[in-house]
Amino acid sequence: MAGKQSGQGGAVIFDTGVDFAVWSHHAGQIELCLFDADDREFTRLAMTRGDDHVHRLFVDGLREGARYGYRADGIYAPDNGLWFDPSKLLVDPYARELDRPFQYDPLLATFGADTQHLVPKAIVTRDIKVTPQKPVFRPGGFVYEVAVRPFTMLHPDVPDAQRGTVAALAHPSVIAHLKRIGVDALELMPITAWIDERHLPPLGLTNGWGYNPVALMALDPRLVPGGMAELRDTVARLHAEGIGVILDLVFNHTGESDRFGPTLSMRGLDNLSLLRHAQYRPGELINDTGTGNTVACDHPYVRQLIIDSLRHFVLGAGIDGFRFDLAPIIGRTANGFEGNGETLTAMLADDVLADRIMIAEPWDIGPGGYQLGNFPAPFLEWNDRVRDDLRCYWRGDGYKTGALASALAGSSDLFSRNGATQTRSVNFLAAHDGFTLNDLVSYNGKHNEANGEDNRDGHNENHSWNNGVEGDTRYPDIIAMRRADIQALLSTLFVTRGTVMLTAGDEAGRSQRGNNNAYCQDNAITWVDWAALDDELIAHTAFVSALRKRFGVFSQFGFFKGDGDVEWISPAGQPMNVSEWETPDFATLGMLLRSVDNSTRKQVRLAVLFNRSHAEQVFSLPGGMHWRQLTPKGTIKTDGQAQVPARSVAFFIEN
Repeated sequence: MAGKQSGQGGAVIFDTGVDFAVWSHHAGQIELCLFDADDREFTRLAMTRGDDHVHRLFVDGLREGARYGYRADGIYAPDNGLWFDPSKLLVDPYARELDRPFQYDPLLATFGADTQHLVPKAIVTRDIKVTPQKPVFRPGGFVYEVAVRPFTMLHPDVPDAQRGTVAALAHPSVIAHLKRIGVDALELMPITAWIDERHLPPLGLTNGWGYNPVALMALDPRLVPGGMAELRDTVARLHAEGIGVILDLVFNHTGESDRFGPTLSMRGLDNLSLLRHAQYRPGELINDTGTGNTVACDHPYVRQLIIDSLRHFVLGAGIDGFRFDLAPIIGRTANGFEGNGETLTAMLADDVLADRIMIAEPWDIGPGGYQLGNFPAPFLEWNDRVRDDLRCYWRGDGYKTGALASALAGSSDLFSRNGATQTRSVNFLAAHDGFTLNDLVSYNGKHNEANGEDNRDGHNENHSWNNGVEGDTRYPDIIAMRRADIQALLSTLFVTRGTVMLTAGDEAGRSQRGNNNAYCQDNAITWVDWAALDDELIAHTAFVSALRKRFGVFSQFGFFKGDGDVEWISPAGQPMNVSEWETPDFATLGMLLRSVDNSTRKQVRLAVLFNRSHAEQVFSLPGGMHWRQLTPKGTIKTDGQAQVPARSVAFFIEN
């Protein structure tokens, strides 16, 4: 058996065999374990350490499809950060395909207990590369956040064998819905291999979201049973319809959790190097993620693993971009978050990744973890300030008129730092983590009892309101009020400057029964009930999404200059004065904009009028009678007086 270089990790197929490589600085010895199709280990081979701490072995005659794992021997001293236990079968961090999903078992966290029968085996696979085109999705568009399994489990047109999988996203009926509401890109919640948190199995629950990863490249067989070919084919079909695909990836922690968690991959290969530990206390795992551990993303090995993972999805499936969970972790060093740190810089500089869309969730729970506005351009950033300000405005909170205007204008207060002239905001009303949009206007408080934690989990402050009754109701008046509030919120979101995001089902009244932390509900609580969707809300979403595409002013990035490109008016049709801006319960705002009408290529003036009061409000439109109202049913002439119903947003175009 002769050694052949294969980089810092993975299994590479050659004509005469397969070259294996795995990195570990502290392991005394690493062995390669090979398995047959019946999951029986038929050989165990010692690997050779190189000067770069990459352990290598070339296996003559081995072919594509071989199953393998690693065992790492060395010192077992958890108080010193060393977790070597040769009884644990370990998954290659560079594994590109697994033969089964992960399932939690207490033996995975028991020293000396062999886990060969519990741990998925990596499959030696040959990379098939596409020639990546420029991203179909461009910033400023409409991102649709999708949890793959819940999205199609109840879809009546999707074949049973495809329900809950990536392949289902390319079904003609699903694509028709996406195109109806004007989706520009799907943002897929994690589809790489994950494991349940250890407290879930005793409760009869499972992790349905995937934010607990083990292998960073390998697709989870539950969601993508056809592997990279399935992902690649689905992306190609969506691209043919003008819809991009963004992957939500988790590089901030592993499913190995705290010191009582399972040993599956990084922990067993080199816990001390690959996970972050307290200074002077190497046995204490840093928990900047709230999950029990934090990946050392500034370590050279991890940095390259991240880059290689991103390249893998671009070159293997043509992915348009990525959203990064708890993204400050990627920029953390021992000294804290560094926006210009080596890992973030390397991601933007890579030749394959340079034109991909990069989206940061710009917070974690560590020291200095809230970094909204501080990621390097061209990173887009989830903007929770917009989320909360729009919620509070429509709830009726005081002193929110200025916050509404700031959100509509692209949050220049956050993104103009260091002389920047463009917004990088991703504006949203709700995401997977929290209330659905329907629950936002139907519940005053969270109802997470089904999660088995006595309703202690999840956010307590949701800036929500129930319109008079907590939860489900048959009162027509309350149902109508809730629908009006959702329509007003959607209208507001789609006229904010920057990029907008909506979570699947929020365009149609999907509810999670008040559960604002439904990660462990792989059941009817999270599954989209296609038969119960509100077509009136879907039609409204389609209307405001079409307006956003028709008038380019909303998806532009430059901050308003104040040279007439935007005017803020009161119902009298006059510029807002200081007193009106500072009136705590001021219930109206008008926004006048110049824009190109993409349907005619002509320069026009728009009026977007907000009325959060519970009574109709009349606006005087500047210029008199030269305005028409834009509605889902067409245009309506006005006499210069715009009647804006209670709890609504109205749109007008000047002739």
